[in-house]
Formats: sequence, C-alpha cells, structure tokens
Amino acid sequence: MKKLYILFLLFFSIIVFAQKVVRYDLYVKDTIVNYAGKEKRAIAVNGQIPMPTLTFTEGDIAEIHVYNQLKETTSLHWHGLYVPNKEDGVPFLTQKPIQPGAEYVYKFPIIQSGTHWYHSHSGMQEQIGMYGMLILNKKEEDKTFRAGIDDLPQVPIMLSEWTNYNPKNVHRMLHSASDWFAIKKNAVQSYGEAIKEGHFATKFNNEWKRMLAMDVSDVYYDSFLINGKQTNQLSQFKKGDKVRLRIANGGASSYFWLTYAGGKMTVVANDGNDVEPVEVDRLIIGVSETYDVVVTVPMNMSYEFLATSEDRIGSASLFLGNGHKMKADSLPRLQYFEGMKMMNDMMNMDGTMNDMGMKMSFQKMDLNQVMYPELKSDKKKNTEEKMEMKSMDHKMEDHSMHSMEMKPNSKLVTLNYGMLKAPFKTSFPDSLPVKELRFELTGNMNRYVWSMDNKVMSETDKILIKKGEVVRITLVNNSMMRHPMHLHGHDFRILNGKNEYAPLKNVLDILPMETDVIEFEANTDGDWFFHCHILYHMMSGMNRVFSYENSSPNPYLPNKEKAYKMLQEESNQWHFMAENDFATNGNDGRMKFQNTRWSIGTEWRLGYNDDHGYESETHIGRYIGKNQWFMPFIGFDARYRKLDTGEIEENIFGQESTKDKRLQASVGFVYTLPLLINFQTEVYHDGNVRLQLMREDIPVSKRLRFAFMVNTDKEYMSGLKYIVGKNLSVTTHYDSDMGLGFGLNVNY
Repeated sequence: MKKLYILFLLFFSIIVFAQKVVRYDLYVKDTIVNYAGKEKRAIAVNGQIPMPTLTFTEGDIAEIHVYNQLKETTSLHWHGLYVPNKEDGVPFLTQKPIQPGAEYVYKFPIIQSGTHWYHSHSGMQEQIGMYGMLILNKKEEDKTFRAGIDDLPQVPIMLSEWTNYNPKNVHRMLHSASDWFAIKKNAVQSYGEAIKEGHFATKFNNEWKRMLAMDVSDVYYDSFLINGKQTNQLSQFKKGDKVRLRIANGGASSYFWLTYAGGKMTVVANDGNDVEPVEVDRLIIGVSETYDVVVTVPMNMSYEFLATSEDRIGSASLFLGNGHKMKADSLPRLQYFEGMKMMNDMMNMDGTMNDMGMKMSFQKMDLNQVMYPELKSDKKKNTEEKMEMKSMDHKMEDHSMHSMEMKPNSKLVTLNYGMLKAPFKTSFPDSLPVKELRFELTGNMNRYVWSMDNKVMSETDKILIKKGEVVRITLVNNSMMRHPMHLHGHDFRILNGKNEYAPLKNVLDILPMETDVIEFEANTDGDWFFHCHILYHMMSGMNRVFSYENSSPNPYLPNKEKAYKMLQEESNQWHFMAENDFATNGNDGRMKFQNTRWSIGTEWRLGYNDDHGYESETHIGRYIGKNQWFMPFIGFDARYRKLDTGEIEENIFGQESTKDKRLQASVGFVYTLPLLINFQTEVYHDGNVRLQLMREDIPVSKRLRFAFMVNTDKEYMSGLKYIVGKNLSVTTHYDSDMGLGFGLNVNY
C-alpha cells in the first residue's frame, strides 16, 4: 500500500512539473517619445511601446516578473484572462500597488486560448504606453483546433492612440467642458456653421433641451498607431496567402473602424473566443475589444489594412504583400448636425428618452449611422463595375491606388453582435439559480460625470454574488455615448438571439440608447472589477465591483475595507480649474475646485481705481439630481466701490444695494435653464435678493464665443471671446460697473 502511495505521488508530481513554466521579465521605465512632432514623456517596458507581446500555449504556467523602475506605483492587468483573483492586477482591489524600485511576480496557469492583451490598471499609465499583446495558442491536439484558421500565419496588431497632452490634463479639460478638442477635430457645431448647413433649428433645439454639441469621441488625439507606428509593411505575403490578424484595441478612449483594401474580412474570434466565421466589409472595434480576422492577399500587390478612429480624424495602416500599394477607401467626415437632429428627436426636455429610445440591442441599429456619408452614397458606389485585379496589374502606374472591391448592387456589410455565434453550446444548466441585476448607464457631458444608476463608484458598495449561480445583467445605456463594459476574470454570454450558441465575450460595447442582456456563471471567488473601459469614463465613476460571498482572504490585502475606500477615491477625484481675463478695464477671473457632486468656486472682478472697485463671490455647492442641473449653495460676497457721497443704489425690488465695503453671507441655488442659461437666485443675510441670468459660452463660430449676464442689481455684461489656443483667448466685453475693455484670457 505504501509503495502504491509513493507511486501515485510520483505520477502526480510528474504531471504537475511537466507543465511548462514560461517566464517573462518586464522592466517598467520612463522614456521620451516623439509620435506627433513633440518630445513627450511615456512609459516603456523593456524599452519598447507597445509592451512586449507575451505568448503562451494553453497548459503553460505564466511567470511574469515586473520590475518597477518608475518614480510612481504601477500594476499589470491580464485583460480577458481567467486568473486567480490575487493575480488580476487591480491596485487596492486584488493587490497592493507595485512600489517604485520593487519587483513583483505574477504567476498563474494558462487555461484558455485566444487573442488577449495586458495593460496597467494604475492611474493614466495605459494612455502613455503601458499596453501590450497576449497571445494564447491552442495545442494542435485540442479538439477545438480549427484547421485552416488556427494554423494560418498570424500577425499581432495592437491599436492605440497618442496625445501630446498630459493625460491628467486631458481629464481635467473634459471635466471643464473645454471646446479645445472639438476645435482641433474641426467638430465644433456653432450657430454660424449650423446656419451654413441649414441646421439652425437643429442647433437651437439641441441647446433648448440643454444638450451640448454632438460628438462620438471625447478626446482629440495627435496620432494613431498600429504596433507603435502609423504605417507598417509586411512584405513576406504573396498572392493567395491567407493571414490571421489578431487585433486588440489598446486605446484609452478610441474606437476604430477596420477595413481592408483586399476585399472582405472573415471574423473568426472575438475577445479571445472562437465564433462561427462571418464575412464582413468592415467592423468597428470597441475600446479594449479583440477580434481575429482572416484576410486574403488577392494579387502580388500590397494591400492596406486600415484602422480609422471613430471620429475620423486620423488612421494607422498595415500593408500586407509586396508591390504596388492598394489603399483602402478613406472614411469621409461625419455629418454632425444629422447626428444632433437624431439626438434631439430622441430626448425629452427633462433629459429622459422618449418612446423612440431603448428599442435597440446588440448593435443591430447604430444610431450614429445617420452621420455616415458613405452609407448615403453607397448606391452610387455600388453601380460601378468590379475592377478585375488581373487587368489592373499591368495598367497601374501609380504606386498607391484605392480599392474598388465593391460588387454591383451589394450592400456594405458591417459587423454587429447579432451576427456572432459560438461554434459550441454555451448555455448554462437549468438547475443553476439565477440572480437578476439591472444597471442604467448614465452620464452628464456638461460636467463629465459617468455613472451607473446615477451613482459613481465612490457612492456604492460591492455587489454580492454567490458561487454556483448565474448572474444575469440587463444594461440600459441612457446616454448618447458608447460604453465598452468589461468584466474581469469571466466571460459572459451575450443574449443576442443565438440561444444555446450565444457568443462569449468579456467586453460589451453597448451603443447609445441600447438595452442589452448578458449573463455569466459565478464560478470563482474574490472581488472582480466591472467597468467602462474608456479610461476617462472609468476614472469618472462608471464602475462597480462584484464580490463573491465567503471568499478566501486575499493575502495581498489584509485590510480590504481600507483598500476599497482608496479604490473608490480614484473615481471621484477633485479637479482644479481657473481662468483670468487681463483687460484694459480691469481684471476678471474665477477658480473652481470640483468633484462628482461638490463645487467650490470663487470669482472676482478687480478695477484699476476706486471708482471701479473690486468684487469677489465664493460659493460652496452640491449638484443634485440625475442631470445635475440644480446646485444649492452657501456663499460669501465681498464688494468695495467708491461712491459719491449720499449715493445709494437700489435693485429692481427697491432694496438698497450699496457696494461700499459690503461683506455678506448668502444662500441660493443655480439652475440650468433651456439654452444652457444659468439662472441664479441668492438671498443675502441682510434680506436682499438677487436674481441673475448668465451664459458665457454661446458658440457663434468655430472659435468665437458670446457671453452675457444680467441681474436684478441692475448689473449687466456682454462680451466676445476668440479662442486662440488651448489656454489663451482674445476678449472684449462691456461691464456696467467696469465699462468697455479689451484683453487676453488665460485659462487652466
């Protein structure tokens, strides 16, 4: 018996130690890059951006040593991988941050295959270089191995974007509703441009419903990259070669349209999971999604695989083959006013959706298609005869031509989730209990607050789930932005009508006004992040944590409650904003310190003599309501102005309102009216009342803004601001107290 026991242990040890340990050493270090004409700070791993491609085979043991050579903490998350919870790489949720100068070892078994990626989950590091590919190969004897697909030559493709601005500054500019990104993208929808395009009523109605201009992407990027370059060339492929492109979107906030000059693409996998092959002309890859597509090199030429940002301001290319370059068709500029009109038709005055909303699911109806000019002209394009590539081969003189692979009378086939089908059954046993959850995705573009059920993460507890149950989640996108919702550590089924063959994913790109249903089996333990993968949405509050009941203690986080509070604080940061107008008639300025709910603001007007005097107002308020249109506040008002002896000013109510050495406390509120006009009511401790109407950002043209203010103290102001740069404007204004002035406005 003893001998049998020893033999069993020996056999078991051989099996365990037969697993191949694949080790990588990753050195995280600051570097300087120049992707868009300026030298800027970035983070490189082993001296490269993207980070090294990590390749494993199912059955391996991954052992990854991370050496933090930064002056700040860092971390690495293995996106889409089934890993023990303590290896998931989320600071303050599954581990402590990796300290500067420290070495940290991640070790976990590879129990799946597919195209995945990895990135930092610390602050904004993902935006400046910390992203890389993870390729998990199948064993050839695997029963799911697909001959003709899994054995094709494969090319990893990491999509990303680059901004010359500090990501923290980008985040702050988004919270301050800066126009600068729209100006850079030529996407400002001013009244002047609305009149020019015959959409004045559309613009007016948009602002009447208290909505900002239409956009499909929050941030202006200076460059877009494939594998760290704007253009790539792979010349080893020849006529007839089939190539498997393993594509991951490592962008912080950019979606990409994917097209191929050599014809159709065959989608064979999504988020690391096989799907039944489906042919498409194009697809849009959401932030953090992965797709595997098979393409063919039709002729002995070089065919462009083109990734174009969703807002169509830039692209990156990969050419497959050798010879004359065949370019993919470029995508035309979006028709923003058409999108604005559509948005107006769907929204009520109170910010809710009318009966047109929430009828869509799984990308089967893309509302943004009203902005796509190529769909409107598709009929004209499709009347052209298909070009015969063989006859073109000897006629081409230009080394760069555009593809004309459209078939007569065919329609442009765009991938949507309803077309995805798993090649095997994915349904769960009926015996498993089901936990139903529902989340409404909410947001406030004016203040850039992103939430779920109108709560940011700092305002919520963890969501308790039990091992052995099916968690079914209904997601309702009550916003006009896409949200790529990612679940850590699990794949979920998307209930897209394929029943038992519902595809498996770990990212759900939910379109504006959609209602989608996903479900996953709770089959592990620990705490798992669920969040929007647009970095700036996640950092603004759109995230939750699923927590398994009765989980084993995490040895890396002995005080989980304290750690969770630190995680919550990250998605409710305070942002500082300031501006000052240096004018000939005085000095006007303001400062604000704001987070999701609270606002502390001070504004001032300083004259150059006693006749003009000075004034400052400080308000501390809290935004209330789903749309954050209402903010009650307490305030403090300090004024001084030299008045003629015996001069007394009265407001329109007949109350004395002298400005001679006035120090008063107040209570009041600010409410956003239609046309985005701020209505402010304030009651001072001496009983005086002041009502005020003001707006400072009426878009007259691409760079020109009009401002006005009028109140019951018989004060008024009007002015113009011409935006010169990100932080500089030329101004002129007339103030009833200060007179006419010209100056420069500096903002931060």
